[in-house]
Amino acid sequence: MMRAVQVSLADLMRKVVMQTLAELLGDADEGLELRHDIKARIQQSVTAVKAGGRIIPAEDVAARLGLTW
Repeated sequence: MMRAVQVSLADLMRKVVMQTLAELLGDADEGLELRHDIKARIQQSVTAVKAGGRIIPAEDVAARLGLTW
């Protein structure tokens, strides 16, 4: 009997921890849709890169803005 209670408690604790981690680390934007203007900007960027456009590394942008990356 005691072993069954320990297993049940361990299972419950595991479920609570997993649920909490999912809430903390989950995607806050899940289920939301991009606005039309944002989709258009992304598509424009992808098209420009495919056509040979320049890609600026995030580290360079951060340095230009004085940010620590």
